[in-house]
Amino acid sequence: MDKRKAFTPLEIKIRNRKISNRVPKGFLTGFTLVELLVVIAIIAILMAILMPALKLAKEQGKRAVCLSNLKQLMLAWILYADENDGMIVNGDAREYTAMYNPGRPFNNSHYNETPWVLKDWPRGDVSVPDQKTAIMNGALFPYAKNVKLYRCPVAYMGEVRTYSVVDAMNCVPHGGQMIKMRMEIKRAAERCVFVDDSGATPMGGWSVEYDENAWWDEPPLRHGNGANWSFVDGHSEYWKWKNPDTRTFNVNNTGEWKHKVRPDDVDIYRARRAAWGKLPD
Repeated sequence: MDKRKAFTPLEIKIRNRKISNRVPKGFLTGFTLVELLVVIAIIAILMAILMPALKLAKEQGKRAVCLSNLKQLMLAWILYADENDGMIVNGDAREYTAMYNPGRPFNNSHYNETPWVLKDWPRGDVSVPDQKTAIMNGALFPYAKNVKLYRCPVAYMGEVRTYSVVDAMNCVPHGGQMIKMRMEIKRAAERCVFVDDSGATPMGGWSVEYDENAWWDEPPLRHGNGANWSFVDGHSEYWKWKNPDTRTFNVNNTGEWKHKVRPDDVDIYRARRAAWGKLPD
C-alpha cells in the first residue's frame, strides 16, 4: 500500500506558491516586447555598419583578382615582344581592319600581324564559345593560356573578355603616335597597355583624345569609382577617379560626353598621359 501522504487541493496550491517564490522571477518569464524591439534594433544597427564593410572587402578581393589578371597579361605582352625582336602584339581585334569592318578602314600595313585576340564582337552577336575561341586563336594566348585571365571577376554575364589595349600600343593612331616597337616606349612605368574598360569598348582597343582634353571612349568604371590599368614595365594598379562627373559617366549617359573638351578635368588628363605619353598641351 502506498504510504505517501495525500495532499489536499489547498495544500498543493500553497506548496506550489512557495516553490514559485523560491524561483527567480525572470526565470519563469520571457522577453518583453520592448526588450525584443531593443534587441532587433541593435542587430539592425550592427548590420547597417557591417554590410558596407563586407561589401567593400568583397569588391577589394575582386579588384585584386582583376589586377592579377592584368599583371599576367602584361607579362605575356612582354614575352611576346621578347620573342618577336621587340615588336609588340597587334592591339586591334579587327575593329579598324577594312576587310573585317569596311565602315572603319584604316591603313592595313600592320594587319598581316595576328591580333592579340581575334574578332569577338559585337558581344550580343557572338556566342560565349566563339568568344573563347577568338581568345585562344589570338597571338597572346600562347603566352597566357587561361581564358579566365581575359575576364574581370565583376564582368557581366556573356562577357568573356573585358580588357582592351590602348590604341597607341600597335592598334590605331588617334592623332598621337601608334607604337609598334617596345624600344620606342619611354617612361615604361607611366605608359598604359591594358585597361579594364567596363564593357563600353569591347572591340579590342580603348582610347582617349590626344589633341584635346576629352574622352574618346567611355572612362572605365568597372570597380566602384575607379579602374584597373597595367603598364609597360609589367605592374598593374588601381586608379580612383577624382572628378565626381567621371564616376557617373556610365549611368544613363546619352553620349553627350563624347569628344566634349573639359580643360580642367584631371582624370582625362591622367588617362591621356598614360595612353599617349607626351601630349601637345
